[in-house]
Amino acid sequence: MTGRIIDTHEANPLLTSGGLVVGIDVGGTKIMGGLSDSSGRILRHTTLPTEAQQGAEVVLERIERVAREVMSGVDPGRIIGVGIGAPGPIDPFSGTLYSPPNLPGMDGVPMREIMRQRLGLPIYLANDANAAAVGEYLFGIHEQVRNMIYITVSTGVGGGIIIDGKLFIGAHGMGGEVGHMTIEAEGPRCNCGNTGCLEVLASGTAIARYGAALVSEGRAPILSELAEQRASAVTARLVQEAAERGERESQLIIARAGFYMGVGIVNLIHLFNTQLIVIGGGVSHLGALLFDPIRQTVAARAMPAIRNAVEIVPAHLGDQVGLLGAIAIVLHEQANAASELRPA
Repeated sequence: MTGRIIDTHEANPLLTSGGLVVGIDVGGTKIMGGLSDSSGRILRHTTLPTEAQQGAEVVLERIERVAREVMSGVDPGRIIGVGIGAPGPIDPFSGTLYSPPNLPGMDGVPMREIMRQRLGLPIYLANDANAAAVGEYLFGIHEQVRNMIYITVSTGVGGGIIIDGKLFIGAHGMGGEVGHMTIEAEGPRCNCGNTGCLEVLASGTAIARYGAALVSEGRAPILSELAEQRASAVTARLVQEAAERGERESQLIIARAGFYMGVGIVNLIHLFNTQLIVIGGGVSHLGALLFDPIRQTVAARAMPAIRNAVEIVPAHLGDQVGLLGAIAIVLHEQANAASELRPA
């Protein structure tokens, strides 16, 4: 199955029978909502600014508004569930959001129960990285796999782990924090409080930090020019541009991030013996600059029998991953619930 926006010339599933799914991707700057059929075709979609600085009630009101807009004119009996992907630690058992980054005032908000009461529909709430993992699993990959790890690399590093076709969430619902594996025991301090985490070594923020240091030291003339001689203006995207122009120092920054990501992936495939590693997020757009050192590191460090059984690929869903992930969570959870009810 491939998630996509429906072609308006196709038969419109809104006019036929069958269950529909609402997906909502909650971000710090925007809330995107969509209505899809059970194959992941997005029939309607809309976006509103989050207005997170106005507090929890405004954000909740906007989530409700997005959901109602995409459901407008549809028989509620056809909606099999509403999936919500949100940032930050989430307790999926209680449906509570805890200290989400970029959503001030949302700590301890029982989002699932609030939205259930407001919309009168089943609500499925998931961490955005876990939702993206399920989205890639259901709609992005084009081969039969049962074990897969999704890693998103952007401002931070997150992930989701699929084991035997099911999302792994751990004892308290917070499993799969791949960005906070310790890669260097004496490495730099991470925002989580640990040192040497994958996130602090290989994220877009890390790439920008190392680039800014080079600009401050006068060691990267092309990057300095792109950043107008201001270390504070350096971003991962500017480091990429400098690297693509042939600046060796900027290329080495990305290669180092790829090396650390490769070390993290070696840990993951040794632990889980997965078939597929999917890498998404903005930093994945660095392409071969990032993927070549990742694959070289895995080839050099992983046990041969394990490394030969895994493929490392870029994500497929692009900018749609958050929305399709929220939709996928509903379908995934319902399929798992149905399988558990079947007699052995």
